[in-house]
Amino acid sequence: MTAAADLHGPLLEQTGAFRGNALLLTGPARVGKLDVARAVAAQHNCTGQRGMYGEACGTCPSCRALAAGAHPDLLLVEPRATTSTGKAARRKLIPIGAVLSARDKAREYETHVFEFLEVRPTFTRRVVIVQGAEYLGPEAANALLKLVEEPPHGALFVFLAEDLRAVLPTIVSRSARLSVTPVSDPAVERALLRAGQAPDAELVAFAAGRAGVLGDPEPVRAALQDARELTNALGESLLGALEAAEALEKRFDPAWHPETLRFTWRDQPPHVRARADSALTALQEALEAYASPSLSFQVFALALRDAFGHA
Repeated sequence: MTAAADLHGPLLEQTGAFRGNALLLTGPARVGKLDVARAVAAQHNCTGQRGMYGEACGTCPSCRALAAGAHPDLLLVEPRATTSTGKAARRKLIPIGAVLSARDKAREYETHVFEFLEVRPTFTRRVVIVQGAEYLGPEAANALLKLVEEPPHGALFVFLAEDLRAVLPTIVSRSARLSVTPVSDPAVERALLRAGQAPDAELVAFAAGRAGVLGDPEPVRAALQDARELTNALGESLLGALEAAEALEKRFDPAWHPETLRFTWRDQPPHVRARADSALTALQEALEAYASPSLSFQVFALALRDAFGHA
């Protein structure tokens, strides 16, 4: 049994039998939507013996190509992470350039949906996974609609979204909707053991049933450690807090540190959590506005000391 089948087996029973053009998988961040989407791509191209939930065999040529990250019939489309000048994008967006190469003036995407689907599948079915369907710009969504309604060579679209309400109605109405829900803590523990990881109660608690947290656990563990160190330093001294904030600045990962900080503060009184969360939000907004990172983290440390009553 594959990891995806162990965690989301009943869901894969439905996706394996799906014969439509588009699926819309919704669920919280890091719940495992992308893993399920890849499992769907594997299902629809597998030529081996299926598992008990209809999951792909894992050993046929198609499954091996997918495991190696080199499947010719799979395309992942995500919001642009940087601007044309190389800076982090302030607003997530999947532009029309992701769909049509002629509209990708800045060459932000190596492969484009329209051109990808013009080619016949190497195995059985070309699959386009759209990670962050809520970030599709109107032009991109309209261009995709024509492909979804009449997909070349019977291609399959798998749209992923955290918030169904933020997805354009035209996409929602043309997709079969399925929810990817958190799994139990024991299931997360089994996934850790299957991946060769030691038991980790803190990581399991942080995951809260979101299997996607386990994809690369080391950055998560490091971010949890950073969050503890900063929080502990707040009550030691002003200098200690500023030094801890400076250390965090050098390692800050916007994908993990904000969430691990909030997790570390989970047992604080509500009014403390609220003020600390406001300080963290202000830090994120300052960084997104390209303010001085050094100054922003110093202000953050001062605001946190105030929130925790150490000012």
